[in-house]
Amino acid sequence: MAGPLCQGWGLGAALRSRAALRPLGLLAPPARGVLGPAAGTGAGSGSGEAALEENPFYGKYRHKIQELRRSNPDVFESRMEKRSEVKKQPVGHSKQGEFIRCMEEKAEGLGNKTSKGGFTRDKTLDSILNVEMVKEKSAGEITQIWNQYFSAKDTVYAVIPADKFDLIWKRAQKCPSFLYALPRKEGYEFFVGQWSGTELHFTSLINVQTQGETAPSQLVLYHYPDLQKEKGIVLMTAEMDSKFLVVHDAQCLANQVQLFYATDRSETYGLVETFNHRSSEFKYMSVIAELEQSGLGRELRPGQVSDKS
Repeated sequence: MAGPLCQGWGLGAALRSRAALRPLGLLAPPARGVLGPAAGTGAGSGSGEAALEENPFYGKYRHKIQELRRSNPDVFESRMEKRSEVKKQPVGHSKQGEFIRCMEEKAEGLGNKTSKGGFTRDKTLDSILNVEMVKEKSAGEITQIWNQYFSAKDTVYAVIPADKFDLIWKRAQKCPSFLYALPRKEGYEFFVGQWSGTELHFTSLINVQTQGETAPSQLVLYHYPDLQKEKGIVLMTAEMDSKFLVVHDAQCLANQVQLFYATDRSETYGLVETFNHRSSEFKYMSVIAELEQSGLGRELRPGQVSDKS
C-alpha cells in the first residue's frame, strides 16, 4: 500500500550519482552518448524496427507494437519512417512539439471515449465519498477519513491545500502537458502527462511515439475540488494500469506534479513553460537534474508520508 503524497521536493535522499543518466523510454536509445526523446535512430545503422527493439522497455510494449504492425502496417511503417527523418539533436536537446500535439489530440477525445485499461470514466467524488455527509465535518476530519479509506488500498492519494491546488490548476491551464522521468534500474523511462479537466493522464513516451493520439493512459490522477472553497482542501486519488506501473511508480510521477507545477522556483516551473511554449528549446536532461536536486528518484520510498504545506 502507499501513503498520501508529500511535497515532491522533500522526498527521499538525492540520487548519488549521474552515472545512470542515460535516457530510456525512447524509440532508439544509442549504445553510446545521449539523444533526446525525439532524436533519430541513434548511433549506428539498421532499420527503424530493429532500432526500436533495442529499447530496454521494448519488451513491455512488444504486444501493442506488434498489434499495430499487424492491424495497420501502413501506419506502423509511416511512424518508423518518420523516426528516420528526424535530425539528430545536440546532447540534451529535443523537440517535443509533436508529442504535445499528440497528447492534446488525445485529451480532446478523453471526454468522448470510454476509458481503456479499467479506468473509470467521469469518476466523481460522490462515487467515493458521501459529500453531503462530510460537509458537516472539518477539513482535518475529512483528511483523516480520506487517508484511512485509502491507506489499505494499492494506490496513491493526497489531500492538497486549496492554495497549492489553485496554483497547480492555474499553471495547468497555461501548460497542460509535461515530460516526466521515472527512475528505473537501467536509467530513466519518460512519461508524458496531459491534463484533461481536473484529471491528469500519463502515458509512456514510447506509447506516444508508436501509437500517437491513440496511446492509452497508464495512470490517471483524479483531483476533486468539490470541497475547495468550503473546506480549503482538494482530494486526490488515482487509478493505474498495473501491467505497466506499480504504486511506487505512480507515487513518483504524482510527486513530480507537485515538484514542477507547485514549485516556488521559477527555474523549475520554467521547464514546464518551455516544454509547452518553446518546445525547440526544451532539454530533457534538465528534468533529470531537477529530480536529482529535489531528492525525487530511485530512492523514493513508498511508505506513508504526508502532504504538508
